[in-house]
Amino acid sequence: MRAIPLKAWILAAVSGGLQILVFPKFYMYFLCWIALVPLLYVLLRGPGGESAMVDSEGRSLRPFTLWQGFLLGWTSGIIWYFGTSYWVGPVMAGYGNLHWAVVGLIMIAAALAYGLHHAVFGLLVVMMARRSSLGNRRPLFLAPFFWVAIELYRDRVTAYPWLPLGGAQIDNVPFARIATFTGVYGLTFAVVLVNCAFVAALLLTGRRRTNLLISACAAAIALQMGVFAKSEQFSATRQAVLVQENVPVLDLVQWTPQYYDQNIASLAQLSVETSKKQAGAHKPGLIVWPETPAPFITTDPRLQYWLTEIARDTNSFMIVGAVGVANTSAPPEEQTVYNSAVVIDPQGRVAGRYDKIHLVPYGEYVPFKDVLFFARKLTREVGNFTKGTERKVFDVDGSRASVAICYESIFPNEVRQFTLNGAQVLVNISNDGWYGESGAPFQHLQMARMRAIENHRWLLIDTNSGTTAAVDPYGRIVAQLDRNVRAALVAPYSPLNELTVYVRYGDFFAWTCVVISLLGVLVRWRIKAATMLEAPALDLEAPTV
Repeated sequence: MRAIPLKAWILAAVSGGLQILVFPKFYMYFLCWIALVPLLYVLLRGPGGESAMVDSEGRSLRPFTLWQGFLLGWTSGIIWYFGTSYWVGPVMAGYGNLHWAVVGLIMIAAALAYGLHHAVFGLLVVMMARRSSLGNRRPLFLAPFFWVAIELYRDRVTAYPWLPLGGAQIDNVPFARIATFTGVYGLTFAVVLVNCAFVAALLLTGRRRTNLLISACAAAIALQMGVFAKSEQFSATRQAVLVQENVPVLDLVQWTPQYYDQNIASLAQLSVETSKKQAGAHKPGLIVWPETPAPFITTDPRLQYWLTEIARDTNSFMIVGAVGVANTSAPPEEQTVYNSAVVIDPQGRVAGRYDKIHLVPYGEYVPFKDVLFFARKLTREVGNFTKGTERKVFDVDGSRASVAICYESIFPNEVRQFTLNGAQVLVNISNDGWYGESGAPFQHLQMARMRAIENHRWLLIDTNSGTTAAVDPYGRIVAQLDRNVRAALVAPYSPLNELTVYVRYGDFFAWTCVVISLLGVLVRWRIKAATMLEAPALDLEAPTV
């Protein structure tokens, strides 16, 4: 087996780098149309750099092995993970109290694990290219299906659907509307398809290369031009007050009774003043407090007192991030705790509570504790939570609202289930203060905005330290607070009832890509098996010819 040339490694690494640049904070979204070109090109071109190593159809005459395709894809994926999720390390070191050496080992292990998604993609592309009677048309035809199938796998199996490629086009309103039919996966498919068109052109020669390159460029430019489109504005019939607490992430022992009272009194004053300043017949009937590192516990009489007073004083419903507690009669160490959002009605009574279902591994609970004993420290600051069981929707101020907590907003199908349960407006409370000024809060915001498009709902995002915003059903930010300030945002919204195709039928498009991918692989293996069976027969007949 020939070694993989240095040029191939470089191209795979460049592809990983381009996939980093299309997302915040860099957010060079226009590069998404070529981000996969270096990786696909090197996978299909093979180890030979000379023109003689491909035929007139761009088929490699000396292709990579499956293992080599796997390694090249893996390289791209490892770089992508480090470049987009680098913020995980400082969080583990700063708040999990882990030594940097341990953090480094965990980050390397995570990069190797999550980079496997790219590795499998590289393996599949090379597998389809080897001995293909259609030159490199078959792998290029199937590449978008493979990529979408792997993104769905990241969502449903590995539970880390961070930054799907199609999400880079969140600000391209006309193009992003595809998500109302297919979810974000339809955008991903289209982006990968354009990448494949560029690769097809590069694998050809002469005038055919020029013509296809021109066509690919025209397609990318035409699709990208949507960022300049002026779409209709949505009218808003209601307003909510989103309180950005900007509470520092502190050890619980630092929350003295005096410090607690000062903070909650300040938040109460901000909530009431902002609510009462609004003019008009319909003042804000909804006040939202985010997920927070403050020790706000639903059973705490102090918290109950302040929330009751605020709700009565403003005649408003409240949605408040807090720690929910079950079996309160048991000793504290035996009680069941939840990451919750409690709903208070205008009379100050508890109208309901949503307990977060999709918890953050190694942040809100530690899987396999007995094996990964060293990771127990990671939950020191946030606790060890139990997951909820029901995606509840609440009647607040005459509209039906759901509350996704933090990490849950990156899962398309999970937010979709809230809408199916009757949500007319989506609320997402989060505490992204753990991540400082890294790219994580902005990446999270980008993914949450896609949920507004898929569900055709207003989305109210309330965070502890930013980014707090109101997002319309086109995914556009219509109001937003500055980061790292204690402030309140008057956020417009309207309850909507329309169910999109995506809400009605879910990830049918992504599952179709899975089926087509499996069929493509099956047909490839059957062709290979048939070729192997026919070869001996030809050899036996040769002497008689």
